[in-house]
Formats: sequence, C-alpha cells, structure tokens
Amino acid sequence: MALQPLDLQTLFTQIDKVGKLQSAERDGLAVQQSMQSGHLQKKNDEQVHSVDQTKEDEETEAINDRRARKKSEKRKNPKKEKEEDPETKKPPEFRDPSLGKHIDLSF
Repeated sequence: MALQPLDLQTLFTQIDKVGKLQSAERDGLAVQQSMQSGHLQKKNDEQVHSVDQTKEDEETEAINDRRARKKSEKRKNPKKEKEEDPETKKPPEFRDPSLGKHIDLSF
C-alpha cells in the first residue's frame, strides 16, 4: 500500500503528538525506576537502623527455667540451703610442706 500525499499531511500533523507520547513513555519508565530504587533504598536504611528481636533458643529457655527453679527452691526451703552448704564445702586437705623439696638421686 502506497502512501498518498493526503496521508502524509495527516501524519505530519500528528508527528508532534507521537513524539510527545514516546518521550513520555521513556521518561515514565525512568521515573518509575527511580521511585522503585528510592523505595528500596529507604527500606534498606530502615533495616540497617532497626534492632531486631532475637529468638530465644530452647537451650537458653531451659537455662532460664533451671535458674528460676533454683531460686524458687531456695525461697521455699531455706533450711535445705543451710543443710546443703556443709556438704558442698569440703574440709581443707592436709599438705606436707616438705613434699617435693627433697629429691633422691641415688640409684
């Protein structure tokens, strides 16, 4: 199909509108991309400056439970605590002060 001069006249009057639409599409993509990158940057900054709550492991929970049980037992039975103290304390061992100072080299 060949172009007629009349078709060219109508096309030339519409060229400025087509050019504006194409430039708006290109600019729209750039603006959209810059907005997305700005949003991602803001999100990353928030993550860097935020403090996350740690999840407690089962081990730490078990340790905390043991400590709490010991404290509650001590509060309930102060007599037991006094009774256990002598058992846990060992009497001092007797040591010979001259032990290891005299070496016998005769064979």
